Amino acid sequence: MTTAPFRCGVASADRGEEPAGTASTVRAFLLLEHPGPWGVDALRDARLPDGLGPRIAAAAATARVRPLLVRRPGRTRGATTGATTGATTGAATGDGLRVFAASCLPGATRLESGTVTDPHEVLDLDLASLRAGGSSGLDPHHGTVLAVCTHGRHDACCAELGRPVAAALAAAHPEETWEVSHIGGDRYAGNLLVLPDGLYYGRLDPDAALAVAAAHARDHLEFDHLRGRTAYPMAVQAAEVALRRHLGETRRDVVRWTGRSVEGPATNLVTTAVFDVAGRTWSVRVRTVEGPPARLTCRATRDNPTPRHEVEAVTSEDDG
Repeated sequence: MTTAPFRCGVASADRGEEPAGTASTVRAFLLLEHPGPWGVDALRDARLPDGLGPRIAAAAATARVRPLLVRRPGRTRGATTGATTGATTGAATGDGLRVFAASCLPGATRLESGTVTDPHEVLDLDLASLRAGGSSGLDPHHGTVLAVCTHGRHDACCAELGRPVAAALAAAHPEETWEVSHIGGDRYAGNLLVLPDGLYYGRLDPDAALAVAAAHARDHLEFDHLRGRTAYPMAVQAAEVALRRHLGETRRDVVRWTGRSVEGPATNLVTTAVFDVAGRTWSVRVRTVEGPPARLTCRATRDNPTPRHEVEAVTSEDDG
């Protein structure tokens, strides 16, 4: 009898893990097109020229920007490794690579893009400015990036569940859709990162992904699959999703985080997040605890705790 391979996404769903509050905490992203193979660690293992991957990773780490590789769904041409110089902005050309830089600060999101003929030019971008909400040096990009994690060498679930999602989005939104390397939370695949808003969605199938894209086109969120807003701490992400569910509020920019208080140890942390919703103040109390140990990725060889956020109260400070 053949035993089915372990899949972290199936196991996570069977455990009833709630995706809300699980987005990586990131304020800015750098995306570089690389259509070739990515390997297990994309920047380290991809066939970028002259050790460029580790240099990009180091520069991004210094600026506290998240670097990712992207490619068009179904695109198979090899990576560009030429040494020509100069950059152009706008649509990618046949011999150029697209670059995106996104600042995800709520209320001041920013998305920029360009095309480079030599990937080393990425090292000239001002990533510190990007993280602070300024320009990286690329041109403004007036649109959205729908980045679907399909990084199968990192985790099987990302490929098996992400690729159908990427294909469906690419058919409906060909200019906006990209496959992206590991963004975190493999067990919530299919995973989607929406830029510049910095929103993670998880447990998507093709139909759910199309619904998310349609909602965003109307400046609304689809909170049933919302993992969180990357600029927020994870407990605040969970609090925002809980508040939106409580109010039935899907409008993208109506719910604004204004502050938080935190108490207790890391294994039993209580966060009270405060939000403004159309001029009314709301507080959401969230307790973060450690769940039972489990294998969190398909490649994991040991169990790790499964943090979970328990929403204890949603109240309006304007009542009574």
